[in-house]
Amino acid sequence: MRRFVLAALLATPGMALAQSAPPISVETMKAVTRTLSSDAFEGRAPGSAGEEKTLAYLEQQFAKAGLKPGNKGSWLQDVPLVEITAQNVTPLTITGGKTPLALAYGKDMVVGTYRVTPHIDVKDSDIVFAGYGIVAPEKGWNDYAGLDVKGKTVIVLINDPDWQTPGLTGPFNGRAMTYYGRWTYKYEEAARQGAAAVIIVHQTEPAAYGWNVVQSSNTGAAHVADAANGHMDDTAAHGWMQLDKARALFASAGKDFDSLAAAAKVKGFKPVPLGLKASVRFDNQIKKQISHNVVGILPGREAPDEYVLLSAHWDHLGRCTPVNGDDICNGAVDNADGTAALVALAEANAKAGPARRSMVFVALTAEESGLLGSAYYGENPVYPLAKTVGGANMDALAMYGPAKDVIVIGPGKSQLDGYLTAALKRQGRTATPEPTPEKGFYYRSDHFSLAKHGVPMVYFETGQNLVKGGLAAGQAAAKDYEENRYHAPSDEYDPNWDWSGVQQDVGLYYMIARDLADGRDWPNWTPGDEFRAIRDKSRASLGAAK
Repeated sequence: MRRFVLAALLATPGMALAQSAPPISVETMKAVTRTLSSDAFEGRAPGSAGEEKTLAYLEQQFAKAGLKPGNKGSWLQDVPLVEITAQNVTPLTITGGKTPLALAYGKDMVVGTYRVTPHIDVKDSDIVFAGYGIVAPEKGWNDYAGLDVKGKTVIVLINDPDWQTPGLTGPFNGRAMTYYGRWTYKYEEAARQGAAAVIIVHQTEPAAYGWNVVQSSNTGAAHVADAANGHMDDTAAHGWMQLDKARALFASAGKDFDSLAAAAKVKGFKPVPLGLKASVRFDNQIKKQISHNVVGILPGREAPDEYVLLSAHWDHLGRCTPVNGDDICNGAVDNADGTAALVALAEANAKAGPARRSMVFVALTAEESGLLGSAYYGENPVYPLAKTVGGANMDALAMYGPAKDVIVIGPGKSQLDGYLTAALKRQGRTATPEPTPEKGFYYRSDHFSLAKHGVPMVYFETGQNLVKGGLAAGQAAAKDYEENRYHAPSDEYDPNWDWSGVQQDVGLYYMIARDLADGRDWPNWTPGDEFRAIRDKSRASLGAAK
């Protein structure tokens, strides 16, 4: 992680600067958020009746805002998915140790699969502790070194080995999470190693959310991209277990969890066979389906074949673990309000008239299932990524009221920081680096899928230094949402919300997008960034300068 340096945020020379944003319609944002997060949309799960209602509504709203259908005369881009719902899940049983264990589904552990198969049966699989489950040759790090785990069950820790390190220096960027720390990576690497199953030990601080989030996100229908091999090269089972159950499991093996977890932080750690066996069985209800991204465009007046991309995901969890009898995860903040902002931005830009470049607005599916809609767009772009100048992604706009700052996710990574700085200056606000870089937000939303293909994308969150109440009030509000509403049925529309801060933030997105769309520059990643080479290659393919 690069340090947050003022020099990295200076405006790019020669970029077109828009005037301050026109008023972004709060009434539009309220109406769209209220509608999309209503119980009638059933939590907007891909492939559900809620998706059908969402698509029809967004097509209507995009057209009303002034957009044109963005995919060869259609509003929709097909995204082939497979819905997999685990059923009849047995307890995860642990045998061979001092004390047999049976971990209950939902309460003690969650488990699922990416394999498109009607039945999963992991039987008497040897258990291995593989530290953080990381193989990073460029860092000389291999948690699987010296042990074949084919057919075995690996237990791994969440986040990176140095997540408790103060500051942003260390083998894995210190406090800042890298992609190696994400649960998605842990699953991917275990599959590459040939493991039969992988179980992540849940700890609230390094995971960045409580067990309630793990449970609600992993006990309903899951979605994977449709694949010719049915994902049979993935692990048969993957999931999470509660920390206290991990401690009990290690104790049954005659091992101390805390001691081994500490050892796993040190380079040269070797995987530890625990002398235990794991078994779990479940059936899968499988349904192949086509979900959809919704694509609209405002054609450019001078360079219509150059594109600026604005995105937000329309999906949420659908029906989830009930809380007080409520089983609809409405996703009002996550991400009905971001989708509403996308509509309001389309409306504002249409009223302003065509920009020099085309502006593309994409409401993405299956973000909650692992960024599947944006990944599909990245691999099958409606508009060439080499001709996509850059863009911005909006996810979970916070209802805290106006703030003096914004929190920049991934500061110093690209020249888009300069566009954000210029827009902030026009509002009299400042940029603040992530206060919790260990949470890995850069890898948790749809901008990441575009970044992996070289497209610079800016992503920021509502600031916590509030006009009313300062930093203490902002931190308290963020904590309250994370602990009480995030990925829960209580993330519902509130007519008493203060939209002034959201309007302010969406105004920043307007200015950044309009500056890009009216300009001639091609912002790039900073030298040495992980995505710079990909961008340079794609631009060079067009004979363009790097």
